[in-house]
Amino acid sequence: MQIAMIGLGRMGMNMVRRLLKGGHDVIAYNRTPAKTDEIVKEGAKGAYSRSDVVALLSPPRVVWIMLPAGSTVDDHVERFKEILSPGDIVVDGGNTYYKDDLRRSETLAEKGIQFMDAGVSGGIWGLEKGYCMMVGGKKEVFQRLEPIFKTLAPEEGYLYCGDVGAGHFVKMVHNGIEYGMMQAYGEGFEILEASPYASSINHGDIAHLWNRGSVVRSWLLELAEAAFRKNEKLSDILGYVEDSGEGRWTVMQAVETGVSAPVIALALMRRFRSQKRDNFSDKVVAALRREFGGHAVVGTIKK
Repeated sequence: MQIAMIGLGRMGMNMVRRLLKGGHDVIAYNRTPAKTDEIVKEGAKGAYSRSDVVALLSPPRVVWIMLPAGSTVDDHVERFKEILSPGDIVVDGGNTYYKDDLRRSETLAEKGIQFMDAGVSGGIWGLEKGYCMMVGGKKEVFQRLEPIFKTLAPEEGYLYCGDVGAGHFVKMVHNGIEYGMMQAYGEGFEILEASPYASSINHGDIAHLWNRGSVVRSWLLELAEAAFRKNEKLSDILGYVEDSGEGRWTVMQAVETGVSAPVIALALMRRFRSQKRDNFSDKVVAALRREFGGHAVVGTIKK
């Protein structure tokens, strides 16, 4: 299947690679040409402007936007609206607020362009393991794009969630849960670090142990072990944890619908606090984000 990928960042580039391995015809575009040049060497067709993207695609065109949420996506949607044709499809695969999907869908519909939203989880491991995908939009459009989802996802790793916005809504809640899980791990390891047994306990060994049959075993705990093996006390990073937006949106949705979500809300508050102070539980959460998503960490200053 033919598709254009707009944005060749940490996830976009590897998604192109996975699509190429799956035999798809991929047109790649990035604001900085160097990344486009890089993926062209691996088999993609390079586009160096949005007009190039449209010219290289055969109707009905499929344009997948993999960019940071907000005004950047708005800009691309508006510009593609001007040059795409009725029947073409725009997919937003970034971490977008679902209410923005509703607005963008209406904007594109004015010209007969279809819109799909795809919540994508998998981080820097997606190329090897596949991407978990939560998809919203018209069911018939989803079915047309299913070969793409099937290639990008692991077995049974994609789901049609409902009308426009449903995919990003489910991904939003997914990330809210992620906040709470990581915070619980972080606090647990901080209690261990502050205990009378800290000198005899190795955090990497504990993480490894808990993944052998315990009820708290998980992929996040595997990543915690990997982080501790690199630096058991995480002394190379500060416990500064960014909030990507989806945690905020999840809490906002809980407030809007009257759902009690204290764990997610408090995990979000702790992220705000981490940006003012440095402690061990925040180091654990920062390290986990680096391990699963390649997110930047704030390093300590070496003297």
